[in-house]
Amino acid sequence: MRVLALMMISAGLWGGVPTIDDLLNLKRPGGAAISPDGKLVAYTVGETDWEQDAFVRQIWLADAATGRTWQLTRGKKSAGGATWSPDSQWLAFTSDREGGKSQIFAIRPDGGEAVQLTKSETGVNGFEWSPDGKTIAYTATDKRPEDRKNHLGDFEVVRRDYAYTHLWTFDAAEAFQAPVTGKQVTKGMEYTVGGFDWAPDGKRIAFSATVNPDLVQGGTGDIYVLTLDGLTVKKIVAQPGPDSGPEWSPDGKWIVFESAMGNPKYFHANSRLAVVSADGGAIRSITDSFDEEPGLAAWTPAGIYFVAAQKTERHAFLADPASGKITRVSKSPTGFGLSLTPDGKRAAMVIDDGQQLSEVYVTDLAAWAPRKLTDTTAQVREWTLPVSEVISWKSKDGTVIEGVLTKPADFDPAKKYPLLCVIHGGPTGTDTPSKVYSGSYPIDIWTARGALALRVNYRGSAGYGEKFRQLNVRNLGVGDAWDVESGVDHLIAKGWVDPKRVGVMGWSQGGYISAFLTTASTKFAAVSVGAGISNWATYYYNTDITPFTIQYLGADPAMDPEIYRKTSPMTNIRQAKTPTLIQHGENDRRVPIANGYELRQGLEDRGVPVEMVVYKGFGHGVTKPKARRAVLEHNLLWFNHYIWGDPKPDFVNPVVPKKAEKKDTPTP
Repeated sequence: MRVLALMMISAGLWGGVPTIDDLLNLKRPGGAAISPDGKLVAYTVGETDWEQDAFVRQIWLADAATGRTWQLTRGKKSAGGATWSPDSQWLAFTSDREGGKSQIFAIRPDGGEAVQLTKSETGVNGFEWSPDGKTIAYTATDKRPEDRKNHLGDFEVVRRDYAYTHLWTFDAAEAFQAPVTGKQVTKGMEYTVGGFDWAPDGKRIAFSATVNPDLVQGGTGDIYVLTLDGLTVKKIVAQPGPDSGPEWSPDGKWIVFESAMGNPKYFHANSRLAVVSADGGAIRSITDSFDEEPGLAAWTPAGIYFVAAQKTERHAFLADPASGKITRVSKSPTGFGLSLTPDGKRAAMVIDDGQQLSEVYVTDLAAWAPRKLTDTTAQVREWTLPVSEVISWKSKDGTVIEGVLTKPADFDPAKKYPLLCVIHGGPTGTDTPSKVYSGSYPIDIWTARGALALRVNYRGSAGYGEKFRQLNVRNLGVGDAWDVESGVDHLIAKGWVDPKRVGVMGWSQGGYISAFLTTASTKFAAVSVGAGISNWATYYYNTDITPFTIQYLGADPAMDPEIYRKTSPMTNIRQAKTPTLIQHGENDRRVPIANGYELRQGLEDRGVPVEMVVYKGFGHGVTKPKARRAVLEHNLLWFNHYIWGDPKPDFVNPVVPKKAEKKDTPTP
């Protein structure tokens, strides 16, 4: 019976309840890009290829008028970054289908063979057509010389040894005849190029750049303008904190960009949209009155469009660049992206509103009424799925906290249920209602078994304004734990939760909060720590983003050891009692694996049940299907044991179903 139950974790549907493989096999759209004439929408669809152990994305098209959809690219390699030519006659994209390095290809929207346009030695990062469609600019990393490696072997000089990214341009007509490398138009080691945008006249390119590619230099981002005639570069924005993502005004006189406006504490403060003359000069913020982080979409004749979180929803806004007046455009939630036609009259987006899977929509902006172009939700119509809703409660200090509560389809308020708390990362992430949860934890399987799931938008989450986002500054872990525990208490008080069967889990910052709770709380029957911080000092000295720690804790460990003691899970290790699963990528640089080993040893020394699983070859995220299956299965089996009393899992010797057994799996 145990063997059959474990086999069902990965095999086909059982009574309409999704399994781990069913969840991983879901096809999901993303990256909607509307054609300049507004007639077609390009988007990607991600699929799971178990044979090559890869998640593969292909480009699809949707007719904005009829809703007809069709697949445009095919093959074993992904295609992404879909970008329309200005005349809507070609769709360019990047893929590593030839030679293993990302190159630019172009294809007609009515199909045919894709044409390879570039042969960059190091591969293409981002690219953009010029306004007249005659030229394409792209970014690529400089090639590293081989002499040193050939003579001395391979090594890296820490914080000094960089490969810089620069701009290249090429003639599109020439590239359609044979792939080209093009002309490098920025060079040197004074800066490394990030995002860029063509001027309307096609004679200049605005770009953002940091002093080098090291992530610790994120705050050095400034704005530059390249004049192609003569290849002269002028820095037009130079202020503390990151300035990035420049976009030209339709008349070519101004540039809008995302800016910290000189605030060096940019990790948790609101960013702004700022405007500067294309020639440089005074910088003017136009979103000071907007209490969230605006994500720039485009500058159209109607004004500057942006998207921002509003609690558990995201909405589209229009800012007047002259007055700074901001108007909410969307009457219903938008997705994370907003693709607009150059005239600003029509937009495409991908929306996941909790009532369905992610779907591609199109709308006229003058009368917001999104029309659905895809039906990926058809994949789950026969599934037994839970229902999600947004709830709120007061934390220990009186702060109002929101969360997404997911209930079984047959929820009975008179019953007491097990509760699984899933904590998002960030910390400036935000959990929203979803039809099917797509993270590292099998919520939809647990709810089908008869559990509640609570995803907490703890202090620090985006969507609730700057003050809320800063409530965990110098209070990490402590305030976050209040928010999670008070949410559990809220549901217990309603009579819905069995207090003896509560678990908590999370990845990254969510893993840190879970680690904090495993050493500082006795409220939970089991914990899972995914790529979590266990000791802030260990983290600070080893992470690739040291400024993050300083901005949240205020000083380094030598200058303020007390704040590191207060906020570190290891400080409370002597009182830890909760069985804990630790999951970590072998090559994680964001949260180095030493954090996992430190927590594991500390728990083992106290006699606390602990398992640590290291996913080989992965960094901060686990990005291949088979390893993702392992992450989900390990979590499922861990909590099934400690919450439901199932047999204790043996991660060393798992039950591996044979291929022939998959189709013959019995159903009740």
